[in-house]
Amino acid sequence: MQPRLSQPELHSARLRLREVRSDDTRALFAIHSDPQVMRYWSYPAWTGLAQAVDKVADIQRQRREQDILVWAIADAASDRLIGTSAVFALDQNQGRAEIGYSLHPDWQGRGLASEALRLILGYLFDTLQLRRVEADADPRNEASCRLLEKLGFVREGLLRERWHVNGEICDTAFYGLLRKDFKAS
Repeated sequence: MQPRLSQPELHSARLRLREVRSDDTRALFAIHSDPQVMRYWSYPAWTGLAQAVDKVADIQRQRREQDILVWAIADAASDRLIGTSAVFALDQNQGRAEIGYSLHPDWQGRGLASEALRLILGYLFDTLQLRRVEADADPRNEASCRLLEKLGFVREGLLRERWHVNGEICDTAFYGLLRKDFKAS
């Protein structure tokens, strides 16, 4: 069965954004088992490779059954998965979606997340003609908040005590980006 929503490969000089494949399991585990990466997520770091196997199968199932886009952010030279980005809660009738992302710590601090998100946002606004993309971040995750703001997202609110992860109650900063604001950035 084919995915419900077409997902193109997106490219830059340093990145290849493509479908998540079964051979990405170990690289995905390396990201989601890292406590530093998962510090501000809504679930704790993975503890076993089976969780990555299940996640890849779940991504592939979701792509077939739902209007969701999940890109493997891969190094252009090696095609190795170094991160992921998902576009979910996609409602083309309403012209909106939500976006999430992660990047392995070894690849952070190089502008790669910004580069990947610019490619994806360009696709969402130009090709899918969305008018709004939303993101949420733990307000303590200053790097993620800076990234969103650099891309033109505006912090629109705070959802207090939204998540309970690793025995900790966490807030969510809610961000929105309009197509007209992305074009201007």
